[in-house]
Amino acid sequence: MDEARARDVLAAAGLGGGAALLALGENAVFALGGLVVKVGRADPALTARAERELAVAHWLEQAGVPAVRAAEPQPRVVTGHPVTLWHRLPDAVRPAGPTDLAALLRRLHALPAPPFPLAARDLLGGVERWLRLAGDAIDPADASYLRARRDAHADAMAGLVPRLAPGPIHGDALPRNVHVGPDGPVLVDLETVSADLREHDLVVMALARDRYGLPAESYAAFTAAYGWDVRDWEGCALLRGARETASCAWVAQHTPTNPKALTEFRRRVRSLRDNAPEVRWHPF
Repeated sequence: MDEARARDVLAAAGLGGGAALLALGENAVFALGGLVVKVGRADPALTARAERELAVAHWLEQAGVPAVRAAEPQPRVVTGHPVTLWHRLPDAVRPAGPTDLAALLRRLHALPAPPFPLAARDLLGGVERWLRLAGDAIDPADASYLRARRDAHADAMAGLVPRLAPGPIHGDALPRNVHVGPDGPVLVDLETVSADLREHDLVVMALARDRYGLPAESYAAFTAAYGWDVRDWEGCALLRGARETASCAWVAQHTPTNPKALTEFRRRVRSLRDNAPEVRWHPF
């Protein structure tokens, strides 16, 4: 979905006037007055995900966990696209850091299950959709390689024995999904909140250290604030590999229209094929 299509959806929802694009990725995200509006792709699965994200926001509000707050309890579905409205956060007072994330994860991981079902973290579930969106822009051999890697990791992950008690997780636990406003850090981007191994949330930062250049001292601050280093768990490498597979396929969906995405996709696939965990990946 490009910006023009997302703006058409906004207009059809009666929300088009003066909207400023903030981000264009899995969703198109716009600022509109005191609101943030997220427009998703026209996919029934994404509408169900939007409904769950709004339910999660209400649950976290009731539990007292600092997180972005929904402005409407249900998504608007416009020509098949889920449109969700959120209260706009005040301007950040500083960038979020690893310790901010760790403190929020500790609070989230201490919660019992919510009063509605949460799915397991479907880490690899988007791989097929992202590869199909890439189409002919990527080498079919690379797509086949990622599908085979996905299947191998999915089978192996079924046998993982966690160190921590499973329960609610964020699902994409990075400092970029924390906003530090005048009242302190809050969690944002709740669409991947799930019920699964808590290790999912911790391996994200381990991968940031190994692939994306997070300084070792920043990672050490994160593990100290959380109270445990997931790299001490025997399942870490497997879970990391699954996330690398998903992250590689996620970039693929942008390759038809973005040459930089194609360059990054090829870099990632090559490093996986070469079993080269030291190759730096670039955030996209």
